[in-house]
Amino acid sequence: MMLKNLTISTAAFLFIFNLNVFSQGQTHTITPNELSGQMNVVSSAVPFLTISPDSRAGAMGDVGVATSPDINSMHWNPAKYAFIENQAGIAISYTPWLKYLVNDINLATLSGFYRIDNRQVIAGSLVYFSLGEIDFRDGNGAPIKQGKPNEFSFDAAYSRMFGDHFSGGVAFRYIRSDLASGTYVNSVETKAGQAFAADISAYYNKKVKLSDRDGKIAFGIDISNIGTKMSYTDGLKNKNFLPTNLRLGGALTVDFDAYNSMTFSTDINKLLIPTPPFYLTNSQGGDSLNADKTRAIKGELSDVGVVQGMLQSFYDAPGGFKEEMKEFIYSFGIEYWYRKQFALRGGYFHEAETKGNRKYFTMGCGLKFNVFGLDFSYLVPTAANNPLANTLRFTLTFDFDAFRKLKEKEK
Repeated sequence: MMLKNLTISTAAFLFIFNLNVFSQGQTHTITPNELSGQMNVVSSAVPFLTISPDSRAGAMGDVGVATSPDINSMHWNPAKYAFIENQAGIAISYTPWLKYLVNDINLATLSGFYRIDNRQVIAGSLVYFSLGEIDFRDGNGAPIKQGKPNEFSFDAAYSRMFGDHFSGGVAFRYIRSDLASGTYVNSVETKAGQAFAADISAYYNKKVKLSDRDGKIAFGIDISNIGTKMSYTDGLKNKNFLPTNLRLGGALTVDFDAYNSMTFSTDINKLLIPTPPFYLTNSQGGDSLNADKTRAIKGELSDVGVVQGMLQSFYDAPGGFKEEMKEFIYSFGIEYWYRKQFALRGGYFHEAETKGNRKYFTMGCGLKFNVFGLDFSYLVPTAANNPLANTLRFTLTFDFDAFRKLKEKEK
């Protein structure tokens, strides 16, 4: 990949997510009716934190906040760990990203958990995102250097049951983003961005009767990546929000008999980040000014603090309520299990056209053996020539508790 102009802003790399990013100040006259149809993507630093890391959720339309607990619950809802059945386990996931465009971008994840007692579980994960090899060039096209940009996060979580049906969880995260450290832009040296963040989550599940069949209903909520802003230069300017995200959803599992079960689940996501405003122009094409000589905008200024940004994200869209509703992302997933050993999965992911336009179907399968399991997922976009086309995910899980029991039987 070639970058003619080096811009140390993660927004410049959002092509990775098939987003047509507009600048935070749109300099043209906009009417209220036009606002609702304008592309106005909510962008952040380190967007790799929003990518589904595991194959199970990836096969179900990126659903996971209320599905049954598994080793990869860290990304979706750390509170679920309290209800996980086993004593300990680890999972390794790998995703070749954007294979439709390039062959050297990938996401790798290592997750694990350990049960302290009947009510408490600790967990951790490491997520590594490699952007491949990039030739950096200046504004005149002259080579600067070759680099291998990468980003990673390290997480630690604690989950606890507060009753037979309810649990809560917290997670803490260190994030490092090295896009072009050591390169100078406008005589300013760039550096790797660093940030700290936390997640707060809750999970509820309960067995229910569905006519003459057994079942389970579950609900989950997770607010992730609440943390410091990230900058790629020294100083107070050009700090970017982390992808703080609100995720909530539910799941319903039906046990048809002793061998067959099916789960229907849905997630709703919203980035808790300010929506970029539109800067207005006058009839002569110049800046439209307020009475105090400041530039007139439609919407709210996005250069605010983290807490203010989270609150503001619910009412600051320039297009009003209609645009605000388009910032919600919807996911739907189905999972079928036979004898708790073989799974078939499918799902759908929907994002509004003016907010990124990611729309795709997903499918996959899973095999579960005594000690390890293998999951696979495949992504099918609804539009042609989509960079996300043919995205594959692979996940391998290891159950240490089953391994211990197997060893005991051998004795």
